[in-house]
Amino acid sequence: MSQARIGIVTISDRASSGGYADLSGPAIEAWLRHAITSPWSADYRVIPDGFESVRDTLIDMCDHAGLDLICTTGGTGPAPRDLTPEAMVAVIEKPLPGFGEQMRRISLNEVPTAILSRQEAGVRGKTLIVNLPGKPASIAVCLAAVFPAIPYCLDLIGAKRIETDPQVCAAFRPKGA
Repeated sequence: MSQARIGIVTISDRASSGGYADLSGPAIEAWLRHAITSPWSADYRVIPDGFESVRDTLIDMCDHAGLDLICTTGGTGPAPRDLTPEAMVAVIEKPLPGFGEQMRRISLNEVPTAILSRQEAGVRGKTLIVNLPGKPASIAVCLAAVFPAIPYCLDLIGAKRIETDPQVCAAFRPKGA
């Protein structure tokens, strides 16, 4: 079995300029390392907010780096520089709106401002891209809510297979898959 490659992208003007330490990207990686039992490697990037920076990074990671899964964090709110969803729409070939719906639904149990979040998910080629919120605690909540569907989605799009620890995240695959 070949090793899956997972991109972790923090989208933040301040983190990319060194204005503060990125906590969100490491929170994604820690959750994934806890949940995924099959071998995988991370392609970690910190980029500024903005349409072009997000679009170009995602295209590079999908088309040139050939990643199987990309998890982004940041840029999904209503602030003027929060353009991650707009860049996602320009990049993906197949939107998967259920991911964003589920993340907002589960997040509303935590905070009423979850309705301001604009997470997206979609497929480009053989890469699944999922936008996560920017707060580390929200990242864990959202990953736990959507990750059970991710391994099977990766199977369906022809990405590398990943396995999870059922005690952390019981991935769903139909019988025989």
